[in-house]
Amino acid sequence: MMDTHVFAIYVVLFGVLLSFPVRNLIWRFSVHRLQIRLERELSSEEQFGQRRRAWILALFISLVFSFFFSVSIVGMPNYG
Repeated sequence: MMDTHVFAIYVVLFGVLLSFPVRNLIWRFSVHRLQIRLERELSSEEQFGQRRRAWILALFISLVFSFFFSVSIVGMPNYG
């Protein structure tokens, strides 16, 4: 079992590192979907908005996955 602070640092660090490839994947899918829907290329401002949206989604998804992955690998931390 791990200490609570070490577990939290591990979850946040793993979540942030995992969010970079997830962000790129979400961004590419969302830009492609929007280009098909609008039937035109997106402007740089629209791509920036999609990148910001992808960053928020990826961070949330990665932190949740990181927490559950860490719990399954090392177990819940000690609270005492």
